[in-house]
Amino acid sequence: MTFLRLPQFGPPLSEMSLARQFALAGGVVMLVSALAVGGLVQGRIKEVVVRNTANATALYMESFIAPLTQGLADEDRLSEWARGEIGRLLADTALGSRVVSFKIWRKGGLLVDASNTALVGQTFDVTENLKLAWKGEVRADFDDTGDQEDVAEHALGLPLLEIYSPIREVGSGRVIAVAEFYEVATQLKADLIWARLIAWAAVAGVMALIGASLFAVVLRGSRTIDRQLLALRDMSAGNLALRLRVQGAAARFSAMNDQALRRIGADLHDGPAQLMGFAALRLDALRGKMADPAARAELETVERAVKDSIVEIRNISRGLSLPDIEKKPLDDILARLVDTHAARTGTEVKLAGRLGALADLGLPLKICIYRFVEEGLNNAWRHASGAGQEVRLAVTGDVMELCVLDRGAGFAQIPPEPDSDTEGLGLDGLADRVESLGGRLILRNREGGGAALCMELDLKGQP
Repeated sequence: MTFLRLPQFGPPLSEMSLARQFALAGGVVMLVSALAVGGLVQGRIKEVVVRNTANATALYMESFIAPLTQGLADEDRLSEWARGEIGRLLADTALGSRVVSFKIWRKGGLLVDASNTALVGQTFDVTENLKLAWKGEVRADFDDTGDQEDVAEHALGLPLLEIYSPIREVGSGRVIAVAEFYEVATQLKADLIWARLIAWAAVAGVMALIGASLFAVVLRGSRTIDRQLLALRDMSAGNLALRLRVQGAAARFSAMNDQALRRIGADLHDGPAQLMGFAALRLDALRGKMADPAARAELETVERAVKDSIVEIRNISRGLSLPDIEKKPLDDILARLVDTHAARTGTEVKLAGRLGALADLGLPLKICIYRFVEEGLNNAWRHASGAGQEVRLAVTGDVMELCVLDRGAGFAQIPPEPDSDTEGLGLDGLADRVESLGGRLILRNREGGGAALCMELDLKGQP
């Protein structure tokens, strides 16, 4: 099945200004309201004009016809004399010149007299207007000759006012017959057309005035809102630029801090560690020259302290040092980091996911990712004995999610904020590092057991 797609003109309604939305919606409401009110006023005007004209004409006609039809109080037919008088009356009066046809009805739809003598004596269906006329109401229809007995009048092709006038018995006031006559209403039709035009013009003018007044108020409010939205957009753009500058500064500071830590680690390894190693060698050489057992025991104590210091300094140096990762793609950095951890701890680490086309990242982001994975694997090794270690990388659009997973006991209670750790950089340090780049650190337990340490980061706009 093929659907026809209509062309779209202009922007969607949600993207229009408040003034344009009001103009569109309000215009539809005003148009519908104008049509409804105009139709109601037009119908009311027609009803009143037709009724007033019919009442005046019926009163005039009844004054002439009622005396000639009193015999219908006792009989269902008019005398030939009465029918002739009615014919002469309609032919010789000014009103009769406008009446093109007449009918006189008895109850049950019996036609006892008519200008079309072929209809006299026939019975027709009783119409609603005829029923109401028998109840004493003057009824009228304008330009409506659709009844069964109106064939001849309809064939004239003239605007006709069809009037039903009850004929009452003198003295009792009882309705004894109904006179129906058709008056040429050319002037009435012109008056109704003019009245309709005036009514529609008045309704349209009032609706236009109301719509213009409301639109002026909405337009002023819309322009105020547009100015405020423009100011908010400028402010938002300024805040975004400021955030990116702060984020870039924080990233550069983090990179400089890591470089400083790297230099400190190198200095510790090349300076104090070497000197302490030399001191340990000299102490070992002095051990054979000391004959006093007490002095030798004291020397061994000092030697152990020096060797422990060497181990401590080397551990600190190794924790502060950072390999050369500036020119390496992130996939290679992660693979090397995972292999190094697996070789050092004797555990297996699974690496899933590739960065692909977004592999060209800045140094601050690479350092953050390196420290994050390093800390996550160390925690998995210490707290989960390296069970089920996995580094999982996923990129959706510009958002990168990097997780370090394990199958240990998991978190007994998820901390509201990362707590500092006594070893390594600590989760609080990782959180600060990740947040400085506009990301966030997530801690959660895995289904089936284990913990997940994840970071989410928007790669767009990263330094």
